[in-house]
Amino acid sequence: MEFTTESLGDGIVVVRGDGRLNMVSGPALRETVKRRIDTGEPRIVVDLSKVPFMDSSGLGALISCLKTAREASGDLRIVSPSAQVTMVLTLSNVDKILPSYDSVEAAYRD
Repeated sequence: MEFTTESLGDGIVVVRGDGRLNMVSGPALRETVKRRIDTGEPRIVVDLSKVPFMDSSGLGALISCLKTAREASGDLRIVSPSAQVTMVLTLSNVDKILPSYDSVEAAYRD
């Protein structure tokens, strides 16, 4: 899976993936997010609308990206997870520290 990025200004970048978020694609997500944080965009929105499946490795990648963003005085928010991704987030209780938003615009409305 490849990830695309889009800058929204004010240090916010949207990262979009299309495919399964697993042990194969997790490192690419971490690298994509780290690159954007290193360029001064620590407020990350990961759009999961085209990610039908996530396993524990993908979950670990999201948590790692969240930690990286917060260490850079930013944050990471997720948007539009599928039912399966939502189930993984809920079963692991990660939904408590990484709530999902309905849209990219809603993610950083506050």
